[in-house]
Amino acid sequence: MNAGQEVRYRVRGGRRLDGTVFIQGAKNAVLPMIGASLMASEGRTVLRNVPIIEDVRRAVELAQALGAKAELHEAERTLVIDASTLSSPVLPAEIAARFRGSFLFVPALLHRLGEAVIEGVGGCNLGSRNLDFHYNGFKRMGATVTEQMAGDDGVIHIKAGDLRGGTLYCDTPSHTGTENLIMAAALAHGTTLIKNAALEPEVLDNIAFLQAMGAKISGGGTGFITVEGVDGLRAVEHTVMPDRIDAGVFVMAAAITGGELNLVGAALEHLGVAGDKLEQMGVEFHQQGAVLHVRRDRPLRPINVITDEYPGFATDLQSPIMAVSCFADGPSYIYERIFDGRFKLADELRKMGADIEVNGNRAKVLGATPLRGAEVEAHDLRCGSALVLAGLAAEGETTITSAYYLDRGHAHTAERLSQVGADIEREVG
Repeated sequence: MNAGQEVRYRVRGGRRLDGTVFIQGAKNAVLPMIGASLMASEGRTVLRNVPIIEDVRRAVELAQALGAKAELHEAERTLVIDASTLSSPVLPAEIAARFRGSFLFVPALLHRLGEAVIEGVGGCNLGSRNLDFHYNGFKRMGATVTEQMAGDDGVIHIKAGDLRGGTLYCDTPSHTGTENLIMAAALAHGTTLIKNAALEPEVLDNIAFLQAMGAKISGGGTGFITVEGVDGLRAVEHTVMPDRIDAGVFVMAAAITGGELNLVGAALEHLGVAGDKLEQMGVEFHQQGAVLHVRRDRPLRPINVITDEYPGFATDLQSPIMAVSCFADGPSYIYERIFDGRFKLADELRKMGADIEVNGNRAKVLGATPLRGAEVEAHDLRCGSALVLAGLAAEGETTITSAYYLDRGHAHTAERLSQVGADIEREVG
């Protein structure tokens, strides 16, 4: 949270959405691209269709702290990065601790400056499920990784040594893990094979970006990625792909209000199984070039959802689908396989009148239940987007507190929803 700055969304429900929405650039594509752009020792990288979200602002701040020149032109949704002046290997605690994506900057620091120092990490980070295969991958390429504790905080120091290609694997097909290993391999000596690599469209967009920079990468989308190391990478211009989670939330906004939307930049195929599940619920899709037409004019049907890695049902759309399921005609079942702690939303929806039973990482949503406006709290980004959806269809006014989280992943949410008929406003302070 920004100190002393409370963000709230007020939503007055009961309005059918109708019109055209522009889908933002992909958060999970642009963050690794910012990290990769620091690998170019000369020239200026230009990224277009950049989402104007808090995580991007933090990434720009972090690039500047490392010595790069980075200019975010918000009105043009364009980011210009000159990494020729990269000078500091230290990811400072005040930025890195607030921004999980900071780890995507490590490969550039290893190759350009020979080391990376990550401040402000909690104890035992080396064994954490999230990051251990990043570290182990770097180790297998020849880096040394040490952790020093100072009170409750630690500093992780990674020295590049002589990075060489090898056979690497991801314990789970994490997109950040895959992207980090690809970036580390791109400038390492020799050939690297990455097994159990992630299949997300954002990973493929990053591969395309690195290939344009001069990297030699093959096998994207197969689960087995081969990278032949090159001597250097050049600055390029690239347009970031659309954000499939942002698209999914707006699809569900049409679904939950019985509306009809044209989503510019959305691709049905990027939604994976989530698109199929929404069709089962009664949502109609029609792809027309780069525009996805979405409408729902029949009663919502209940569904079963099991989250999984792409192309399975995205865990980031699990909270939003729980909100939509409250309005389905019968019980829906949700099984969260990817993340623990993704069911905090259930308590907030109950404040609005939802009937949800949670048992470990499984939930049963008993619909159709009329929701009433209430004061609710966004515990994380996806919980925030789900509460906005619930508010759009609830009776009366819903106030969403701690809504700063929503701004981390979705740009101009209130403005874009207002333009298609929602009664929503964002308040700060």
